[in-house]
Amino acid sequence: MDSFVLPSFISPNSEDIKRRIYARIRSDLHRIEAEIDRNINSSIPLISVVARHIMGSGGKRLRPLLMILSSRLCGYTGDRDVSLSVVFEFIHAASLLHDDVVDHAEFRRNQPAANTIWGNPGVVLVGDFLYSKSFLMTVGYNNIRILEVLSSATTKMAEGEVLQMVHSDNLEVDEEEYLEVITRKTAVLISAACQVGAIFGGASPEEEEALRAYGHHLGIAFQLVDDTLDYTGDVKELGKPVGNDIREGKATLPLIYTIKKAKPSVKKRLGEIFCAEEILPENFLEVREMVMRSGGIEYTLHSAIEHVQKAKESLDIFPAHPTKETLVEIADYVLCRRV
Repeated sequence: MDSFVLPSFISPNSEDIKRRIYARIRSDLHRIEAEIDRNINSSIPLISVVARHIMGSGGKRLRPLLMILSSRLCGYTGDRDVSLSVVFEFIHAASLLHDDVVDHAEFRRNQPAANTIWGNPGVVLVGDFLYSKSFLMTVGYNNIRILEVLSSATTKMAEGEVLQMVHSDNLEVDEEEYLEVITRKTAVLISAACQVGAIFGGASPEEEEALRAYGHHLGIAFQLVDDTLDYTGDVKELGKPVGNDIREGKATLPLIYTIKKAKPSVKKRLGEIFCAEEILPENFLEVREMVMRSGGIEYTLHSAIEHVQKAKESLDIFPAHPTKETLVEIADYVLCRRV
């Protein structure tokens, strides 16, 4: 099968898109970093050390940035947006700490995972601190609607973690079940960041729903691309070993599609590898070859493209605006990113 090519409306040069986006958001990223640094301290030294380890490991700050951009698109012009925005980075960081414990991860963003340094109990408790700190910061805004959106999102995220655990080591997971997991684990928080930004910016109900939908589809596309990178990426780019999903017993869409289309002999071999106690590098290469040959990568990327298109269409309700253009380019960048 020919290698997959992004459609013509997406620039293949991710660095060009990245530079254009960064030129517009540089000052916002500086504000976000300063606010994270201001709120990350605790009277308990271990909390600050572990929190700084996960926060300083090269995250994109996508969620706080989307909250700020969404509020700006809806007319907000003040500076109180940044403190609320970092709530989403704290929740994201807490979920990463908990994920790494559950998955027995050894690396995160090209450095040792926190649990390999400080142990599981301490890392879980620091994750709990970050969750609690997030809600403490949110309460200061005296907006019950924002608290409702945030509470709903974190509840669904917890459900997503449990659902993923239930599906662990299960090659019978179908596409619908997989999409339910990634919606709860990834898309829900991105969607909430956009929706809270809309609420904070004084959006109409229609504008709030539009930004919620934008975040929802962007989050699904982000995870779909992430799942293809686990087969096509490089350890230096990803900051973690390729093939991590298979080693952790996670059947993602490229593999789900491959199994659906595979002959019985191929399904049998995939099952043997997937359920083995240890998956060796040569086993992963064998699975990757099957996935590539089946069209699993192409199928997953086509699905990501569809969600990016839906995300951008959700913004049609808003008039032309530099912030709208930035949100559109962020959606395009999701498709061609390498990390």
